[in-house]
Amino acid sequence: MGKISRRAFIATGLLAGGGIALGIGVRLGHRTPELASLVAKDSGILLNAWLKIFPDNSITVITPHVEMGQGANSVLAMMLADELDADWDTVSLEQAPAHEAYSNFHMVREYILPVQVPEMFEDTVNGALLKVAQGMSMQVTGGSFSIRSTGQRGMRVAGAAARKLFVDAAANEWGVPADEINVENSHLIHSASNNKAPFIAFAEQVATERGELVPTLKTPDQYKLMGKDIPRMDIPEKVDGSAIFGVDVELPGMKYATVRNAPVFGSSVVDFNAAAVKKMPGVQKVVNLGDAIGVIADGYWQAKKATDALEIKYSDTGHGQSSSEKLFSEQRDSLDNAVAKGDEKKDFSHGKARQQIERADHTLAAEYQVPTLAHATMEPMNATAWVQGEKISLWGGLQNPLRVRNHLIEALGYDAENVEVHTTYLGGGFGRRSTTDYPEQAAKLAAALPGVPVKMIWSREEDIQHDVYRTATVARLKAGLNSKQMPVAWDMQYVDKNDPADATLVHYDIPHQFVHYTDTPTHVPFGPWRSVDHTQHAFFIESFIDELAHNAKLDPFEFRRNLLAKNPRMQTVLETVAKMANWGRPMPPGWGQGIAIHTAFGTTAAEVVEVDVSTGTPKVKKVYCAADPGFAMHPDGFIAQMESGIIYGLTAALYGDIQIRQGAVKQSNFHDYKMLRMDEAPDIEVAIINGGGRLGGGGEPGTPPVSPALTNAIFAATGKRIRELPVSRHDRSYS
Repeated sequence: MGKISRRAFIATGLLAGGGIALGIGVRLGHRTPELASLVAKDSGILLNAWLKIFPDNSITVITPHVEMGQGANSVLAMMLADELDADWDTVSLEQAPAHEAYSNFHMVREYILPVQVPEMFEDTVNGALLKVAQGMSMQVTGGSFSIRSTGQRGMRVAGAAARKLFVDAAANEWGVPADEINVENSHLIHSASNNKAPFIAFAEQVATERGELVPTLKTPDQYKLMGKDIPRMDIPEKVDGSAIFGVDVELPGMKYATVRNAPVFGSSVVDFNAAAVKKMPGVQKVVNLGDAIGVIADGYWQAKKATDALEIKYSDTGHGQSSSEKLFSEQRDSLDNAVAKGDEKKDFSHGKARQQIERADHTLAAEYQVPTLAHATMEPMNATAWVQGEKISLWGGLQNPLRVRNHLIEALGYDAENVEVHTTYLGGGFGRRSTTDYPEQAAKLAAALPGVPVKMIWSREEDIQHDVYRTATVARLKAGLNSKQMPVAWDMQYVDKNDPADATLVHYDIPHQFVHYTDTPTHVPFGPWRSVDHTQHAFFIESFIDELAHNAKLDPFEFRRNLLAKNPRMQTVLETVAKMANWGRPMPPGWGQGIAIHTAFGTTAAEVVEVDVSTGTPKVKKVYCAADPGFAMHPDGFIAQMESGIIYGLTAALYGDIQIRQGAVKQSNFHDYKMLRMDEAPDIEVAIINGGGRLGGGGEPGTPPVSPALTNAIFAATGKRIRELPVSRHDRSYS
């Protein structure tokens, strides 16, 4: 094992110290018997937390993540099956139950302790982090963590450990050396003695034993499934229509419901007149949910018409005169006051940026602004609940099923043993479905009609106007430049720091950097949005870098390349995308190329956008993307995620603009909250660089670079710099 880092040593000491203080009970231990009661109620034999085998020698991989289009669960199964040397044709998937025993400590560990610890502490560290994960209700799918955390630390280890137990059991049974046994397609083979047996022959014995905590994993040259474009397991039923999403759930005697939420965030229902509504056809019940009114009816449209007809009076929270303009003004005041009073909150700092800027030969400054954004998932928020006596069952597309289960227990008072949460496919998530607001509403509606299942579906209008939004943010950047107009100092101030912590890192070789922020409270609810803070800060940083290049009269690619001389990984990605795009070639009149690079969730992605503004309306013609995730476990899936992230980011950059008027969201549907349409979608070319090292994520890193690459391309075509998104707000005419 390599030298342990100081960070790992400190973290290990803290966790291990806690383990000693708490006793050996904090260790993870052999959990298979406990978990079997949750997931082995069929004929399967649970071998470890993630692996189950059946009498026909087929394999089921249990995953704590949900499927929302990213294909991660299929890849997780591939990773386990490859280390196990299982017969892929016999492998299936099962969703882990929403239970604290299946809290995802692998994800927690990757986040707070992404290093190898001494093997003697492995069990204690995992046990302690399981406790942490349970306390956080951690069973989330997000943060581009599935493959790099659960896959690497959970699935691969489970597969390799089980494989060794099978080999050892066979070696003992046959009286042969373990290293002479081969494993192929879920069978153990010893050619010299002519012995061959399926895994199932030794399954009961293996289930009683605990595998190695740190087994030997395959190297890339030994992979049989990992790194290959294996067909995804979820595709066939999505093609033939048999896939069940939350909105597809059907139960006997089911009723339908929808809601009208208080338009101003934080308001509550003061009074409403339901008398006339109750007489409308199909209406079963009108329910006060506190901050909303819900109507249960025989059909969705009946419920929708009834909610529209309701007369509702809401409380005054004092936010009724709030607007986007006022919120941005408050942010700018907060930035000014923080500097004037010297009470900026430090994000990170090295060198003496402020002093160097004051002494610099030249300076350049710019202010940028990004708007509030909604998630706008294809499937609006919905959930189905069924209250039967003291028991509640809930179905829906949920990014964190365990959090929903625990919320029903803690907020609504159900006993743990009486709560069941069933996760379906998700029609888009992007962070929106990691919340508990819509499941809670479904549960309350079902409780108002006990014994009858109730499917609650939000209208598109409710979905757009009652999201948890990506926050609007203002940022101010200033650079101190030397006599050659190259940056020697960097000062960046912005509003509101959210996750992840490294979103504001400037990877360029600028010796003096000071990044700081201020908090500006708002009544607009915040939630994780694809790539979270990376989307704002990639736009700020890469736009300003482009301005610095133009100021220095240097090519934007060469300018970045020079500043990345000490970061060969990022430099390679940048050079790759430039070569793909034939960067710098002559463009038609009114066309421009823009470039940007950013590292997010362990993956570096660089993108070149080619845009045509000759008609005055930007038309993105081509996007080139080079990305280094360390190793792409499923190349086709990784490319699809880059493409998806680019389209999502282009939609936001071109059109995304949630506006607050009189304290409420103005936009209501796709006519005024536009999406990028098929006829607007550019051709996208993606190159994967398997650069080695730690695995990076795939679901989010494609999104951050595309907005600055687009606006940099528009500048190249028109000479007009866009510092405020969306692009649709600006004159983009070419002359």
